[in-house]
Amino acid sequence: MISFSAVSKRYPGGLEALRGVSFTIEAGELVFVTGPSGAGKSTLLKLIPAIERPTAGSVVVNGQNVGALKRGAIPYLRRNLGLVFQDHKLLYDRSVFDNVMLPLSFGTLAPRDAARRTRAALDKVGLLERERANPIQLSGGEQQRLAIARAVVNRPAVLVADEPTANLDEDSAWRIVDILLSFHQVGVTLVVATHDQALVARHGRRVLQLAAGRLAGA
Repeated sequence: MISFSAVSKRYPGGLEALRGVSFTIEAGELVFVTGPSGAGKSTLLKLIPAIERPTAGSVVVNGQNVGALKRGAIPYLRRNLGLVFQDHKLLYDRSVFDNVMLPLSFGTLAPRDAARRTRAALDKVGLLERERANPIQLSGGEQQRLAIARAVVNRPAVLVADEPTANLDEDSAWRIVDILLSFHQVGVTLVVATHDQALVARHGRRVLQLAAGRLAGA
């Protein structure tokens, strides 16, 4: 499903965010990526949907070498990926409903089916009653749930979340975690970057621990 082979990522200026990272994530797995700030967690996650490209090594997602994809092929790769990053990139000139509907506007679903799927995604994250609201009217936890709804409306096989509980109160954080785990429980591959060790310990799943761009033990 996802395979990193001797992956390094160097940014302009010489910052080496990842160094010789190798691992494989199988379909349906739940994997936590941990490590201190600056360890390379966000970079690792951004390599999966080709937001960033590796400087060396290969990243293979669903059989495709992401680093070798032409620009025009990247949207097709991302159709099977759900992405939740710290910067939600919500559209504040559109309603909650329209934010979630947006990914479906590039597909082949009939408008009625797309609207039905959008409302199903909003219902899943507990925001159906806020569909006409503007995102700026939502709390931080609600905005995070909106970002999750938008990420899963295409029913992706892989869901990638970068620090999904950051800056949330405890109740909101656990609600976000429960929502993410509900998708994993129906077979979605879930990759979560977090510094929250209590979250990792509670769920006891596989952990990829980064330090200075390297996997611990690598």
